[in-house]
Amino acid sequence: MTLPVTPSQTIGPFFAVGLIWPDGPGVVPEGTPGAVLIGGRVLDGAGDPVPDALVETWQADPAGCFAHPDDPRGPAGGPWGQSPGWSPGATGAGGFRGFGRCPTDAEGRWAIRTLKPGPLPAPDGGTEAPHLDVSVFARGLLGRVVTRIYFPDEAEANAADPLLASVPDPRVRERLIALPDSEGLRFDIHLQGDQETPFLAI
Repeated sequence: MTLPVTPSQTIGPFFAVGLIWPDGPGVVPEGTPGAVLIGGRVLDGAGDPVPDALVETWQADPAGCFAHPDDPRGPAGGPWGQSPGWSPGATGAGGFRGFGRCPTDAEGRWAIRTLKPGPLPAPDGGTEAPHLDVSVFARGLLGRVVTRIYFPDEAEANAADPLLASVPDPRVRERLIALPDSEGLRFDIHLQGDQETPFLAI
């Protein structure tokens, strides 16, 4: 008896009505000094693009503060700051939102325009390297999967980051670090397979 190969994705398609937000990929306005384009592709277990996924990002501002009242240092301040009561879609000084949302296209591509965040205090008293928190919603997933994007020009900070340090295999750890490309930074998200992106248990 021969069993069929399990499909790389089994649930879907992702239902996007009401979730697509035209301004979502612009965490900062076009032309913002220091803005960087971060994007890539969402791929399934067979390496095929997922054309109906949704990628959301959440991050601190360049000073390392979140636009959220639960940030113990207070709401994000400085030139990119927000005010209390911030919500997705609202912008603070400089137009920085901290939140991005981008659907994938027919080739599984996604991208956001943002600013590099600052380092963050870690719960154990250390320091987290600059990173983006990322949620992915897609076919085949009963819920979102969560990962992080770290920056390739932060080798020293990345080496001291508690989460990166908790990943023993350096080849797997590297999958959490974006790669420079001609347009900015590239970060492909592999939902399954040999190159599966490390996802966090939350």
